[in-house]
Amino acid sequence: MIGQRKKIAIVGVGLMGGSLALQLHEKKLSSKLIGVDANEAHARKAVELELVDESLPLDEAIQEAEVIILSIPVDKMVSFLPEVLNKITTQIVVDLGSTKSQLIAAVQNHPKRGRYVATHPMWGTEYSGPQAAVRGAYADKAVIICNPEASDPDALAWVKNMYTKIGMRLLEMEAYAHDVHAAYVSHISHITSFALANTVLEKEKEDNAIFELASAGFESTVRLAKSSPAMWTPIFLQNRDNILDVLTEHIAQLEKFKQLIVEQKDNDLKDLIEQANQIKRIIK
Repeated sequence: MIGQRKKIAIVGVGLMGGSLALQLHEKKLSSKLIGVDANEAHARKAVELELVDESLPLDEAIQEAEVIILSIPVDKMVSFLPEVLNKITTQIVVDLGSTKSQLIAAVQNHPKRGRYVATHPMWGTEYSGPQAAVRGAYADKAVIICNPEASDPDALAWVKNMYTKIGMRLLEMEAYAHDVHAAYVSHISHITSFALANTVLEKEKEDNAIFELASAGFESTVRLAKSSPAMWTPIFLQNRDNILDVLTEHIAQLEKFKQLIVEQKDNDLKDLIEQANQIKRIIK
């Protein structure tokens, strides 16, 4: 039943999985939370912080759980998800990954495909590990459910109820379309932040100057540069074609600014900034 509490295993109890664990407990969606983590220190920390009730090896967790939530890097997910589906009977399997096309393609002909629901909660911070878990993190954020028609109705209904209960807005999207949009509204932001951080570190050799002079604008722009390489490298490579497309456009926009500044065309530069100001129609 949709409203019934379930035993839930979270594979990867870091920022995303740990934050979700807090919400699953608070919203009374779980009767028991089981942590699974390849990093033994993270597994112990998740129990210590009471994000999960206990930590178990994967096979034991799958055997006991009714729902399995996967929150691991997307490159590992492509081989890991089919292995999990091989081990389940009727359990629901959910992933929280930022890319979807390769993952869904990897299991499209799997006999247990219907038990899997592909999701991407649009939330995150630059921090990682169980200690980075945030209470109330997912409230008022969007979650994308990809190719919902391929999931069994009961599995899909439970996952939708879970996200609704923790305060998320549900959107449905085909996997390829999701990856295109994610490249433009999420992945490019991280690349830009990493590149800006490297620019400043290369050109400004005085750490104290960066620390003392950096304004709130710089801090907010470069904040994402503190994000985990283990998480973001595979995202960039899995979504390579879409990211290269958005990077090409982004570089072209930077070249416009550069050329107008070189030529000292103040009116044209003002027009370009005013064009960018139109984003206020969408983001307040």
